[in-house]
Amino acid sequence: MEVFRIIIQVIFIILCIALTVLVLMQEGKSAGLGAISGAAETYWGKNKGRSMEGKLVKFTKYLAIGFMVLAVILNLNVF
Repeated sequence: MEVFRIIIQVIFIILCIALTVLVLMQEGKSAGLGAISGAAETYWGKNKGRSMEGKLVKFTKYLAIGFMVLAVILNLNVF
């Protein structure tokens, strides 16, 4: 059981590093402010899921869910 706990801890550390990198790769929400943003936001809002930024947001959500699940599992002290 101790080996299983070590494996989960290693996965947890890798997940933490990946989550940090993904959050730092994303653009800030204030990047679209300005006079042009009204017209540009409608076009980019429609294609947000297909863009690289949209993929980063989706992947960040999945990693955050994995982070929370592993944190709860490691905190249960079952192993």
